[in-house]
Amino acid sequence: MKKKKITTLLYVVAMAGLLGWFAYAKGWILTNFPSLSPQEAVALMQKDDNITLLDVRTIDEFKAGHLQGATLIPLDRLKANLDKLASAKEKPVLVYCRSGMRSVAAARILEANGFKPINIKGGIIGLKETKAQIIK
Repeated sequence: MKKKKITTLLYVVAMAGLLGWFAYAKGWILTNFPSLSPQEAVALMQKDDNITLLDVRTIDEFKAGHLQGATLIPLDRLKANLDKLASAKEKPVLVYCRSGMRSVAAARILEANGFKPINIKGGIIGLKETKAQIIK
């Protein structure tokens, strides 16, 4: 019976760890930056022209459709290319990806380097459902 209790405990710990990782990756916990719904992000873009748009998807994803005026820096290249965003250091940076997980990781990098990131929940998938101008 002791072996079954240990196995159950390990299972519970593993599931809790997985849930914690998922919540962290989605930006639900331990974030120092805001996350906006696609509708809130579109409203902010229409209201404030002092925003930098950052797309952290791949080049092929960007070519398939992106927000007008967005700068592409794939997530895996972001740390090495922060200098491309130097002019945006004092203004909000709206960050998006496909579904919202890579943009959370990018926002964490930006925040750690002195930027003011704002994550767009749901990414380009959510933005397509709004009135956002997506260029193909």
